[in-house]
Amino acid sequence: MSRRDLGKAMYGAVLAGASTDAAAEATPKNAPAKGAPGGNVTLIRGAYIMTMDATRGDLPEADILVRDGRIAALDRALPVPAGADIVDAAGAVVLPGFVDAHTHGSISQMRGLYGNTPETAFFPVTNRLSAHYTPEDTYLGMLLSAVENVASGITTTADFFDIVRDRDHAEAGLRALQDAPIRARLLYGMKSKTTADPIDLAHVEEWQRGWAQRSAGGRLSLGLAWRLPQDLDDAQAWTIKQREWEAARRLGLPMQVHVSGTVPGRAAAMFDALIGRRMLHSNLQVIHATDARDDQLAALEEAGSGLVVTPLTEHRVGYGLTRIDRFAGTRRLGFGIDGSALAGFTDMFALMRLVALTQAGATRDETAVSPRRLLELATVGGAQALGLDAETGALVPGRAADLQIVRLDAWHLAGFDGGDPSGLLVYSARPEDVAAVMVGGRFVKRDRRLLDFDAAALLGQARSSIRSIRRRALRADP
Repeated sequence: MSRRDLGKAMYGAVLAGASTDAAAEATPKNAPAKGAPGGNVTLIRGAYIMTMDATRGDLPEADILVRDGRIAALDRALPVPAGADIVDAAGAVVLPGFVDAHTHGSISQMRGLYGNTPETAFFPVTNRLSAHYTPEDTYLGMLLSAVENVASGITTTADFFDIVRDRDHAEAGLRALQDAPIRARLLYGMKSKTTADPIDLAHVEEWQRGWAQRSAGGRLSLGLAWRLPQDLDDAQAWTIKQREWEAARRLGLPMQVHVSGTVPGRAAAMFDALIGRRMLHSNLQVIHATDARDDQLAALEEAGSGLVVTPLTEHRVGYGLTRIDRFAGTRRLGFGIDGSALAGFTDMFALMRLVALTQAGATRDETAVSPRRLLELATVGGAQALGLDAETGALVPGRAADLQIVRLDAWHLAGFDGGDPSGLLVYSARPEDVAAVMVGGRFVKRDRRLLDFDAAALLGQARSSIRSIRRRALRADP
């Protein structure tokens, strides 16, 4: 069997649990094909709707009408269209799906391998194992990440795909996001996190020319996973980076770049290099920038760039404490999971809680951060940072129906008796409380069950993948 045929067999093994009775029962009737917008009319009734739109606010005991993949109406007591799929959401909270504005999906099966020693730290382990990935491993990692995301209430992700070992791996990563039930931006990067090899710009241009056929019906977008030189004084490396930057600008592709590091002064020098070389612009998002100076953030604002912070991983690898008050003047600000392998899980509730507790502890002030503001950053803020807020991030007529339904029927949510649920969601909710998730008008999770995916098969394939990767790495470097 050729590697391509093997890949096809593996892809089929982890997809759509239509082969099982349980999955068949869970799948909605007449569900559209993967990647297509929802075609059925759905009416979600009686929910507490958090639109996350500044002009509309919250709508208690209201309905949402979804038609052809988009939000058609929001109001109380909407009429029931003929043939509509009616979802009773009385007592539940409906809000936009979370936006994971920066992640690394391909390494998701490495979770648990980082042991906080010099030998088991994130970068040494990741660089060693990723060198032994096959395209099938890349596919599984990115698919696993995306499926876990939607199960947790995340409907949009920006995947910083920086382990593109060759074009076969690139195609495998793209295929994973095409098969996954999520809105995604694939940011095409280098061969590894540390290599000096340039991005395959010819392949990026080939993809961009035919992106309409690759975008899963418009659900996917393309960008560049761009990194600065390891040595900021290396003129030859800067020549390569300048060429990549100019290519992205010419092609109109969004870009993301890390500004981070544990070495004192490294992150500040990276930010200064972007400013000094006039590389900040409105289609670029800076990632991390945990200790950015006021003048650096002012330059980011002047350029109109986005900023994405990833508190779970920034704390774990020692980039410093992510204090949200540092970014109070940043208009395009969102949250990122930064990959389940390092973060541990795709839990936006836990991320918001960490931000709130960090801010309160650092300032010795319980009122230092608003739960409502954290929910904004996890939804519409992330969409704005990515430049996707015209499509998603808020529940507004005409925008994509990307939403989650949170049921308040668990022990850890007991006692809530109405009013603004922001504090309850930030401090008490968990991914398992997300009872339903809709992407582009199509349910991908319903009644707390994933649709179209055999989760047990996917988890088994992920375990098999990392076992094989580690075996190959051990043979190459015993």
